[in-house]
Amino acid sequence: MPEKRKGFPPANIGDRRMTRPQGSSTRKGNEAEGTAVAAQRLDAAKQLDSFEAAMRLFHARQLPAARQLFETAAAGPELDVAQRARLHIAMCDRRLQQPAVELRSAEDYYNYGVALINLRRIAEARTHLERALEMSPDKDHIYYALALAQALGGDLTNAHELEPRNRIMARQDADLAHLATQAPFDSLLYPEKKSW
Repeated sequence: MPEKRKGFPPANIGDRRMTRPQGSSTRKGNEAEGTAVAAQRLDAAKQLDSFEAAMRLFHARQLPAARQLFETAAAGPELDVAQRARLHIAMCDRRLQQPAVELRSAEDYYNYGVALINLRRIAEARTHLERALEMSPDKDHIYYALALAQALGGDLTNAHELEPRNRIMARQDADLAHLATQAPFDSLLYPEKKSW
């Protein structure tokens, strides 16, 4: 009789090694791994596409839509893209939570309109300058700023509202230099040219 070792079952009892049928489960395992890797690559590509689309919206100041795509990108498998997406989500949140500007007087609307012109947010600038003009219709500087906004926005027909006494200032304004030769703005800045 063979000698029994303490703590170990006899060698012929309880050999519990599992055997697999040849090739079947190994092939399935490799296929599953390949499918998982392909899915991860697809998810990474989708993540990057979402991030790039979000960046385009972010730069176009369409923050709510950008934030939504950044959230999609933050959930993807690529850690660096996810981290950048989370940073941009925080930036969107800060910009979306900025307090509204309180404008009370014509000068407030004028100053804000000029600031918007400098940011090249021309449509918004026109709205604020038109409001300033409604409140103070006798202010030349508001007419001038509104004419500038109209001209920069491509509305040369309405830009002719520039007061004649502001022509010299308009001729020297760098923002208007590229418009000085375009009709009808050129005849507004240089009415004496008609007699040439």
